[in-house]
Amino acid sequence: MRSLIDVGPDRLYEALAEPVRALARRGTYRRYTRSTILANEGEPGESLFIVVEGRVKLYSNDAAGHEITYETVGPGECFGESCLDAGPRLTSALTLEPVACSVVGRAALRQHLLDDPAHALDFILRLLHRGRRLTAKARELALKDVYGRVVSTLEGRHGPARPEAPITLSPITHQTIASRIGASREMVSRLLKDLERGGYVELGVRQITLMRKLPARW
Repeated sequence: MRSLIDVGPDRLYEALAEPVRALARRGTYRRYTRSTILANEGEPGESLFIVVEGRVKLYSNDAAGHEITYETVGPGECFGESCLDAGPRLTSALTLEPVACSVVGRAALRQHLLDDPAHALDFILRLLHRGRRLTAKARELALKDVYGRVVSTLEGRHGPARPEAPITLSPITHQTIASRIGASREMVSRLLKDLERGGYVELGVRQITLMRKLPARW
């Protein structure tokens, strides 16, 4: 990854879609190190974050240490939209690597949406797409068992593997999967070990190779 110390906001903003770039220019450019908490669920939200470099995890957890990851956002994506109504943060946010963001205050965000209806429509559509993704996740949590959620996580992006065309997922860990599907790491590890014994996957260090289509039930 390039050093964020040597890359300024103008160069990073060039890679963003025009509507996102226009909004990013209204904010304050900030850099963060890995494992920085950018937002805490339930706290007042005063600003929108636009990611221009790096990845940020959006998640919830409880006092017992249970965690669920809603999604990971990268360059060109934003979070913290709840600042529009001055309501509490809907999720916590943690940097997974060095991150650069444009931090747009509530007043600047509202003015941006008022100044340009086309940009306002783009922003609304982005919120709609996120709502659909989170609704699909909630549906999975409610209607699928743990194994079904593991399959969705492993095959969700690239589809099922074929014996002649294995698919390697990396970086990925048992804990990452557990956080995404709302299950314990121990349960996920047991299922993956069973799948490995069955020849469906190969487990490596921070990677999983899908060898063939996973069975619908286990």
